[in-house]
Amino acid sequence: MGKNVKLELCAASIEAIKIAKELNFDRIELCQSLEQGGLTPSIGMIEFALKQKLETHVLIRPRPGGFVYDSDEIEIINTNINLCKELGINGIVIGILDQKKEINEEIVNLIVRNSKDMEVTFHRAFDDTPCFRRSLDILINIGVTRVLSSGLELNVDSGFNNLKEMVEYANEKIEIMAGGGIDPGNISKIIDDVRPDAIHFSGTEWVEIDNNSLYRQKVLKISREKLLKLHSRFL
Repeated sequence: MGKNVKLELCAASIEAIKIAKELNFDRIELCQSLEQGGLTPSIGMIEFALKQKLETHVLIRPRPGGFVYDSDEIEIINTNINLCKELGINGIVIGILDQKKEINEEIVNLIVRNSKDMEVTFHRAFDDTPCFRRSLDILINIGVTRVLSSGLELNVDSGFNNLKEMVEYANEKIEIMAGGGIDPGNISKIIDDVRPDAIHFSGTEWVEIDNNSLYRQKVLKISREKLLKLHSRFL
């Protein structure tokens, strides 16, 4: 399989955290509200993950939608990063763009300088930028640890060729983590042909919960069966 590819679970529930521990995932990206693309989790959820002795990277995203934030939202982002630092989190996951959909170099640089011992992952906001080479150059220069990407496309299948080029262009100056549409049918091809530093997936499916309640909801819930299939392809 070549280089040692790490496995990251996008964990948005207690069940997902427990399964990540059971299956010995290398790390988790902890979030909530996967139905909205993932938002910053509660302090209680962060502390629960830390108690499981998992390498925990926390998504710092104050709202759904795009990644151009105003000053109030940046303040909230910085407050959440400082809380993660105080809790002893391994890393944070961010994505901040400017009005031209380029990496917001000034803000990201300040966050990296303030993160101290925490690793910084730039998430799939990267895929909203116009040129992966320019975006990677900026992140490498700032000192971001890794980037999560589908290759500037909606999913890894569409962005396959771009992902391959990104790995070659990065040349180990920044980690490339492939994610977005990873499934049992493509995980082996992504690992063998793209050769990323890590693979990221959630292993979820749409289900309706609490059917006997007035407040029943359709949510993205982790599927143990789907996750086991993905995990077995990785081994």
